[in-house]
Amino acid sequence: MKNKIILLLALLIIISGTVYLISDFLKNSSEFSQEAKPVVIGFSMGTTREERWFTDRDLFVKKAQELGALVSVTLSDYDVDKQISQIEGLVKQGVNVIVIIPADSQKIAPAIKIAKEAGVKVIAYDRLIGDSDIDLYISFDNVKVGQMEAQNILDIVDNGRFAYIGGSPDDNNSVLLKEGSMKVLADKIASGDIDLVIDEPTPNWDPEEAYKTVKDYLKSGKKLDAIIAANDGTASGAIRALAEFNLDGKIPVSGQDAELAALQRIVAGTQTCTVYKPIADLANKAAELAVALARGMNPETVNFTDNGKIQVPSYFLEPIAVTKNNLNDTVIKDGFHTYDEIYQTPVK
Repeated sequence: MKNKIILLLALLIIISGTVYLISDFLKNSSEFSQEAKPVVIGFSMGTTREERWFTDRDLFVKKAQELGALVSVTLSDYDVDKQISQIEGLVKQGVNVIVIIPADSQKIAPAIKIAKEAGVKVIAYDRLIGDSDIDLYISFDNVKVGQMEAQNILDIVDNGRFAYIGGSPDDNNSVLLKEGSMKVLADKIASGDIDLVIDEPTPNWDPEEAYKTVKDYLKSGKKLDAIIAANDGTASGAIRALAEFNLDGKIPVSGQDAELAALQRIVAGTQTCTVYKPIADLANKAAELAVALARGMNPETVNFTDNGKIQVPSYFLEPIAVTKNNLNDTVIKDGFHTYDEIYQTPVK
């Protein structure tokens, strides 16, 4: 028993170089029998700049704990080399499975090879990892998210000068989002009803880059009728630029992630819509899959995604478009954000 407790004490969560102990698992070590040895899951986060990722982390860890697993979390904040090093560290720790939010969908490949050669299973979380032999991919239908972003704008303005403020060029989700949006806009662009005057990616999803893109265009004296922004962060940058020209609230802007500030902007009328991706569903399912893989099970899937090397078994969850009209029935009903948070906190 003494050795068992010492073993549990050695299993730690590493967050930004700081060691954090999962104490919940140490309260009663006797719950783990010889037949039910706890598994260890690595959760490698390549990005944390958007508000939502910390929610993903907390929900994932909580669910994994409930399933009898320990979780070791690392953060690299878009530093690919750091994330690769952290994944190597997780492999050395002896984790059974690593769930990865890649900082770069392609450059992370060497770390996947190291993990697989060590017999560690790999799950790509919300962002596909390219050219790698990963075991599972779980995300929302990002093509559909892109379609929702464009359609909600098109329902308000169906012609004129449109801007597409894309996501990070090294994130496969950016490709899927744009694919979805362009499916909706294609006929209007072909007919000339829509003139796509801005079509730019946003490195690292940085709101400041989105701000500069829209501001530089408006400084030239050109007009703009609508903005499709790939996420709420890029939407915030675009809206800040509009405000400097007294255009905020006058030009529809879309986004995704249902960030609190975005929902506040929707209430204020400066952002038209966002796309809500029920993160609890994603995190909980990912934890279930990770624990199942760690225990030698092989979850069945009906979807597969080509990552350039293999057809990856995939799980897709459904996104939900959110406007001012359905806030109560979506994000508030689910408890993602409260009524008071959305309606009483000042817009940032």
